[in-house]
Amino acid sequence: MHALLALTPILAIFVFLVVLRWPARRAMPVAWFLTVAIAVFLWRVPFERVAAATINGWIICAMLLYIIFGAILLLNTLKESGAVSAIRQGLLDVSPDRRIQAIVVAWCFGAFIEGAAGFGTPAAIAGPLLLTIGFPAMAAVMVCLIIQSTPVSFGATGTPILIGVKNGLSGGDQVAPHLATLQLSFDEHLLAIAGKVGLIHGIIGTLIPLFMVCALTRFYGERKSWKEGLEVWPFALLAGLSFTIPYALTANLLGPEFPSLIGSMIGLAICITAARHGILTPGKKWDFPARDDWPADWMGAFRGVPSENDKNMPLLRAWSPYLLVAVFLVLTRLNDLPLKAWLTGKSATLKWDIFATGIAAKVQPLYLPGTIFIAVVACAFLIQGMKPAQLKRAIGSSTRTILGTAAALGFAVPLAQIFINSGINAADLQSMPIELADAVSGIAGRAWPLFAPTIGALGAFFAGSNTISNMTFAYFQFGVALNIGASTVTIVALQAVGGAAGNMICVHNIVAASATVGLQGREGPLMRSVAVPLFYYLVFAGILGLLMIYAFRG
Repeated sequence: MHALLALTPILAIFVFLVVLRWPARRAMPVAWFLTVAIAVFLWRVPFERVAAATINGWIICAMLLYIIFGAILLLNTLKESGAVSAIRQGLLDVSPDRRIQAIVVAWCFGAFIEGAAGFGTPAAIAGPLLLTIGFPAMAAVMVCLIIQSTPVSFGATGTPILIGVKNGLSGGDQVAPHLATLQLSFDEHLLAIAGKVGLIHGIIGTLIPLFMVCALTRFYGERKSWKEGLEVWPFALLAGLSFTIPYALTANLLGPEFPSLIGSMIGLAICITAARHGILTPGKKWDFPARDDWPADWMGAFRGVPSENDKNMPLLRAWSPYLLVAVFLVLTRLNDLPLKAWLTGKSATLKWDIFATGIAAKVQPLYLPGTIFIAVVACAFLIQGMKPAQLKRAIGSSTRTILGTAAALGFAVPLAQIFINSGINAADLQSMPIELADAVSGIAGRAWPLFAPTIGALGAFFAGSNTISNMTFAYFQFGVALNIGASTVTIVALQAVGGAAGNMICVHNIVAASATVGLQGREGPLMRSVAVPLFYYLVFAGILGLLMIYAFRG
């Protein structure tokens, strides 16, 4: 009964978003109110603790919105300066083969944008870019959705791990005792999870470019053939490995901020060079049917024509802001340099034990990636010779985007915090995630690693974010791991991997990606078109989890 009650907020989100088709800005406030009612009246959590969890959720939400705002502001600034147009033209000259174009633009470049900005922003650039070079709107959205998998766990400079998993575990009453038995600090445990996430993604994600081109030729080719996608397997495998090898190594050596950024930069350099010289590319180019033969439902309202005002900017100047993001991140994240200590020291850290409940809020504003994004925007304004009116438009557009996102996040994050911090109560119950974990582990038993990624994917589907999925379910997964005697590092890593893969079918991502190419009302067909890569990701992640825990004891 307690497990069913703990499941109620999650079921409510499913009913509101999927069955009733409410928008997230309407569904999440109702789900939050339901969670508050369960916590106060059934779990008998003290009201001040529920209030503290909600306030902590708002503080975390503010940090998330700050990161999102900085990322989107940088993107909009580069659109205004003409840098995006220059980057687009540079990528167009790579190959006439549509399969190669999809790999370079969606997989390599899209992964770079995901690493820098996250939160679905790859579609805002890669989707219109593909539309501009002659892709049908539906095809452009589909390939952008498929790549919303491997890079996502380390998107927005590691936000799904550093904010999602970290805040999902930090309030758990069983975390500290377990880590004490392992002689691990919380940060060491988090870094171990990030390393395992990079390893699992690195193995599975290598084949994602091949799945992407096979889906492209099957659904949008004249012959509707999987085989035409398989013809490009040598280049697709090169693209996969050139990203996933440095990606996995970075996750284990440098931490969660850099894997998607470094992997994509190396992958871009290798793939562009190989494509231009015809290395591992098929002899016969592949293209879509003639535009006049395209079905009406392939096309959106936009044609993706570049603006006449776009400048012919040199590529180095166009790319320079993203290169600065990478440089600034490295300089501020390496332990051997003094910058990290300055930005995270006592004088730069804000702490608050909210209402003396033990729920502690901690903010390091100068260390947040949002600060780096805004600093780079200032640099871009000078480097790219922008006018104040252009920057003003970029700020206005970014602010409007954030206001739409804030309504949903402002209740989703507090809901997760109440869910996690419900362990102190007068009903003598464990926290909601642990009660749920007890019931689930009793049903699935030692086979749970096979199902753990699916929970992460469902969380991303419901919440519209890998970060929120991790924040909501990380402690639940941690509790199941303890109950079945499995590695908490591996089980929580499977949660993060599944949460990343779930972005392929996340309604929010599908709607946002479709909007960038003027496509509406095609959510169902798009979900079906990404079903195969999603199924592959979740099944193989589960199998890898089983092998890691029971065959390799890790």
